[in-house]
This record gives sequence, C-alpha cells and structure tokens, in this order.
Amino acid sequence: MPELVVEIHVPLTRDPSIPEGEYAFPWIDDITDRLSELEEDGVASTYDDGEEFGENYVFFITDADEAALLAAAGGIATMPGVPLGVYAMVTDSDAEEFGLGRRVDIT
Repeated sequence: MPELVVEIHVPLTRDPSIPEGEYAFPWIDDITDRLSELEEDGVASTYDDGEEFGENYVFFITDADEAALLAAAGGIATMPGVPLGVYAMVTDSDAEEFGLGRRVDIT
C-alpha cells in the first residue's frame, strides 16, 4: 500500500545577503536540520533525501496524515531565510516522478 508523501518545493533562490563566492543556499541545511527535528519529535519522517529538481530544491516528508504534513511544510516555508514561493505536492510513494499529485501553495 502506498504511503502518503508531501514534496516540499523550495525555489532555488540565491540569498542576496551572502557574498559572491560563498554557499548561496544556506537554507537547504537549515531545512534539513528542521526535518531531523521533526523526525526526532515524531511529527513526520523524511521520505528521501532532498534534491534539486528544475528550479526548485525538493524535500520529502511522510509518516503523518495530510494535515500534519502540510502544517510541517508550512512551518518550513516560513523559516528565516527560506525563499518565497514554496509549495507542496501531495502525492504517494508510488509516484514515478516528482511534481505529480495535488499542488498546495504554501507561500
């Protein structure tokens, strides 16, 4: 039976406060840390490692109902430094590609 998965799509927007030549996407590490905290707290689990997909970086969460997963995605979208334009895709573990499912705008 497929698992409910929420993909969190974050635009790959360079942080303008970061000097040229330095890592431009520190929010990726911040989100990864937050996902670990959610896992430790039993709120949601990381389904797979995050990865670049088109113009977005995508994170995957599971092991909760849709409302809890979308609430977690909303919390991530409003973290300091996370670019605007975050959206979620509600899908399942049987999806053959990213970005399939129902889109939910977060920010």
